[in-house]
Amino acid sequence: MDRAPGLSVRLKLTLSYTGFLMLAGTLVLAVVWLFLLRYSPRDGIDTLRELLNPGVFIGGWGPRVFLPAATLVMAFLLVFGLVGGWFLAGRMLAPLAQITDATRRASGGSLAHRIRLPGRRDEFRELADSFDAMLARLEAHVAEQRRFAANASHELRTPLAIAQTFLEVARKDPDGATGELVERLHAVNSRAIDLTEALLVLSRADQRSFTPEHVDLSLLAEEATETLLPLAGRRGVTIETTGDVTPTTGSPALLLQLTTNLVHNAIVHNLPDGAPEPGTVHVHTDTGPGGATLVVENTGERLTEGLVATLAEPFQRGTERARAARSGADHVGVGLGLAIVRSIAEAHDGTLALAARPGGGLRATVRLPPGHV
Repeated sequence: MDRAPGLSVRLKLTLSYTGFLMLAGTLVLAVVWLFLLRYSPRDGIDTLRELLNPGVFIGGWGPRVFLPAATLVMAFLLVFGLVGGWFLAGRMLAPLAQITDATRRASGGSLAHRIRLPGRRDEFRELADSFDAMLARLEAHVAEQRRFAANASHELRTPLAIAQTFLEVARKDPDGATGELVERLHAVNSRAIDLTEALLVLSRADQRSFTPEHVDLSLLAEEATETLLPLAGRRGVTIETTGDVTPTTGSPALLLQLTTNLVHNAIVHNLPDGAPEPGTVHVHTDTGPGGATLVVENTGERLTEGLVATLAEPFQRGTERARAARSGADHVGVGLGLAIVRSIAEAHDGTLALAARPGGGLRATVRLPPGHV
């Protein structure tokens, strides 16, 4: 915004200090004039008796003695107020100069700089600490967005490169088996579409572009379970759903996506085919003083805490997930399932907590604010 030039804050404070000091001096001198020169008893202090002598006062000596002294006092107060006010204003505004410098650096793209204003807490230091915290969040967010953009570009480039390879092979061998080629191209194209749709869902959740409504998480859990029952049957996985009415507030479509992603993740990353016992998925919803809770647990391979901490990052997969993705298994997602869950939960002022189960598998817990159905 373009603004007309004006006085600096330091000069304004200096003039304010000086004006206040001059006003205080004027009031003090007025009190001396009114109460000491005019209303003091004549039997007062000896030094005042001469000054308050009626003959002296009536003859004009009182004003002639008082006014020059008052003028000198006011001149001294003016100079003292200007010099002292300028110095004090500079001392008071020194932290603001550091904050302004940090703001200019941040606007120029330098998010690593921190003010770190020393001293005890006051208004300036609270402002500086808040600005440092904001810069830290912005720096982390920008770094995450850069990683996300790089990973998204890589993930989108992979199916396009595979399709290009298939087309090159088909062009060199026109008599080849077109049916198999079409099937492969269909699988690659489906993966690219799934990735694009997942990116759109993730962007929508990050922007919070939805109208909150009253939602029952238990109904969403049942709907997601019914939708994924065929996949669970093909994988030999049993799904159990428990819980009473679990009200919350948010987007029904996004919360259904959240629930579906968690159940889908629990199915496809369960015990491998041919395991001694079938895999299971347990979906539970509950409500309490802290809000609504959705818990999805599944059996599976043992996971380390280090691996679990990265599973909600975009395009992060465990070792088994990475091998399945390279092999082109049709049940493997695009690496955004849990990232979307976390983003949707945060968009609803909720949280996602992941923990490795002692016997193997994963426990995912989503906590959302309470609501009314």
